[in-house]
Amino acid sequence: MSSEAKLPKLIVVTAFDRDDEGELQTVFGPIDQQSEERAVRIAKGLADKHAGVIAWSRVADVALGEYGEPTVLFTAGAVPDME
Repeated sequence: MSSEAKLPKLIVVTAFDRDDEGELQTVFGPIDQQSEERAVRIAKGLADKHAGVIAWSRVADVALGEYGEPTVLFTAGAVPDME
């Protein structure tokens, strides 16, 4: 795991609202964030304005296309399952 700790982290916030059929649609993001703390702060600010919001992170080597398992930092309301 120590090699993963050295990889940069992908930190993202996404917000969702329901469309006319009741399906969740992305209305904000995914937007990359500089820190996990900032991602949580932004997600909390969006939580009362949208049907759902999630902030998550994962280690990522974008150049090689290698991504670790996502870690949920904050979630509120309805969000789709993470793939």
